[in-house]
Amino acid sequence: MLETLFDVIVERKQNMPAGSYTAQLFEGGESRILRKVGEEALEVIFAAQGEGDERLVEESADLLYHLLVLLVARGLTLEQLYDELARRRKGSA
Repeated sequence: MLETLFDVIVERKQNMPAGSYTAQLFEGGESRILRKVGEEALEVIFAAQGEGDERLVEESADLLYHLLVLLVARGLTLEQLYDELARRRKGSA
């Protein structure tokens, strides 16, 4: 699922379709994307502190989406993220 979402985000950056929220984020530049990541991170915290598990899942999905947009904006890949996670796993074994 992450790969599919990542691919859609890449496609939106390449084609910048009118009306696309993702394209609007890219048009706003990295500072707009960073603001959204920060907002969503706060919303995850608030959801975890008392808005229930369903809300936590919803806000976590929003945060994950915006993080993927940031990775694409910076020209990074899911493979780089996976490699870092694998490196950390090996380091804790």
